[in-house]
Amino acid sequence: MTFRDVAVVGFAHAPHVRRSNGTTNGVEMLMPCFHRLYEELGLQQTDIGFWCSGSSDYLAGRAFSFISAIDSIGAIPPINESHVEMDAAWALYEAYIKILTGQVDTALVYGFGKPSAGTLRRVLALQTDPYTVAPLWPDSVSMAGLQARLGLDSGKWTAEEMAQVALDAYAAGGRTDQEEVTGTIDELLSRPYFTDPLRHHDIAPITDGASAIILAAGDTARELRENPAWITGIEHRIETPVLGARDLTTSPSTAASATAATRGDTSSIEIAELYAPFSHQQLILTEAIGLPASTKINPSGGALAANPMFSAGLERIGCAAQHIFSRSAGRVLAHATSGPALQQNLVAVLEGKN
Repeated sequence: MTFRDVAVVGFAHAPHVRRSNGTTNGVEMLMPCFHRLYEELGLQQTDIGFWCSGSSDYLAGRAFSFISAIDSIGAIPPINESHVEMDAAWALYEAYIKILTGQVDTALVYGFGKPSAGTLRRVLALQTDPYTVAPLWPDSVSMAGLQARLGLDSGKWTAEEMAQVALDAYAAGGRTDQEEVTGTIDELLSRPYFTDPLRHHDIAPITDGASAIILAAGDTARELRENPAWITGIEHRIETPVLGARDLTTSPSTAASATAATRGDTSSIEIAELYAPFSHQQLILTEAIGLPASTKINPSGGALAANPMFSAGLERIGCAAQHIFSRSAGRVLAHATSGPALQQNLVAVLEGKN
């Protein structure tokens, strides 16, 4: 089988807000994203060969919320549609394979989430093992706190390094919840703990949001975008859900995905958008991928600035692609994660071609 070149040709996201009006199926957030992409690329709904979404029924508080989200697309004419119950970065992977194997020429990938409608930390506990862990209701922040404590006690990173990550994120993108993350490292470390050893600035803010990406193959991509962001490598791996069975201070699944996606060449990565919902996780990911000091990490601010659940990983890909569109970078990397304490990880490499 001959595989085709596949590129990101369009990206749009809804405003990052702490709380949004409307339903939990994402329709109100998604429709403006779709129309922005149609207008920018000169497309219509009927030009899209495949649709794939990422969301969570647990987060939406309703069964088959992704079906009701199709109201944002339109039911006529019938569409070729699929869905993943996780971050939409994995929906992009499915759409990428669909195009790569020649089944369609274009795809629209989207993700949405409205965590303000419920108790996010409790909902995310449902991602854990349903027999031995979920009944204990360990929330996502507490599990990340255990991970951070292991790294601090072992000397893998310091509280000062964690605070610097937060300062950099806020300087780049602010914060959805308007939590003030300014001043010096010492000033940040003087603040009280939220969940020891994590302070508010170490934790991604609750964010309602949605995003969408259009993929296209070969000549179609070149017609739609002067400088498409070609996907030259993409891979995802998963680790055991048993937290006590893995070293939480490292991320082998990220390392393996990065090796496959970059083909072992990280030295030329100019920009990396990493989905790190906690400050110490950016340190883990940077080491696992093997990013050099010359790589600019999260110029968008990353998840510490805004963390729209189930679309934040897709946004990392979109934000990275925008640097290819604008020719501000020639080779970029994007990362997405799903599950507690960096359990599953996806890495994609995007490049511009003359």
